[in-house]
Amino acid sequence: MNEFKVLIGCETSGTVRDAFRRLGFDAWSCDILPSDQPSNRHIQDDIRYVLKADKWDLCMVAHPPCTRLCLSGARWLKVAPPGRTIEEMRKELKIGCRLIADIWNADVPRIAIENPIMLGEAREEIQKISDREFPYSPTQYVQPYEFAKNIDAPDNVTKKTSLWLKNLPPLVKTGTLTEATARKDIHFASPGPDRWKIRSKFHVGLADAMAKQWGEVLLGEKI
Repeated sequence: MNEFKVLIGCETSGTVRDAFRRLGFDAWSCDILPSDQPSNRHIQDDIRYVLKADKWDLCMVAHPPCTRLCLSGARWLKVAPPGRTIEEMRKELKIGCRLIADIWNADVPRIAIENPIMLGEAREEIQKISDREFPYSPTQYVQPYEFAKNIDAPDNVTKKTSLWLKNLPPLVKTGTLTEATARKDIHFASPGPDRWKIRSKFHVGLADAMAKQWGEVLLGEKI
C-alpha cells in the first residue's frame, strides 16, 4: 500500500473506495449511515469531522445528499410533498448547500464533488456561503455508459452527473458505448423506500476511471 490517503465521502457501498484500494491507495469511505457490507475501512460519522481528524491527499465526495439540491427535486421547493412544508424543503436545501461548501473549503489539496444536475439556486447559495470560490458550472459532466464496454453491463445506463474538481483533471472516457444503447433504469426507478439508493448507486466503470486517472495524479506516474 502506498502512502496516499484517500477519503470517499457520503458512500456506503464502498464502490469508489475499493477501486482506489485495488490500486494500492490507503482509501476509506465515510457516511452518517453504516456500510452496506461489513468493512473496517468505513467510518460512520459526518464527513466534516472525518476531514478534520486526519490529513487527506484526496477527497472524493461520491454521493452528497442531493434530493433538495438537484434539478429533479425543484418541484418540492414550490409544492411540498404530502406531510411536509415548503419551509422544511428550503431548510433542507440550505443544509445541503452548507455541506457542499464545507467540503469544498476543506484543507485537502485535491477535491472532487459528484452531484446530479444541480439547481441554479443551490449553486448560488453555495457560492454565497463558501470561503473558497465555488464555480457556478461544474468542471465536467459524465455519464455511466461513457465508462462501460458491455451493452448488458449495469454501467450501460444514463445518469448525467456533474463533477466539480479542485486540482484534479477532468476524466477521460474509458468506455466504448454510446447513449444509443444506454438504458434509463435509474430515471425510471420505481417509487419506494430504496429508490434513493438505486438513484445514488455508483457504477464500477466510473469508479475505476477515477481511481486510475486521479491515482496517477497522486503518484505522478502511470498506473
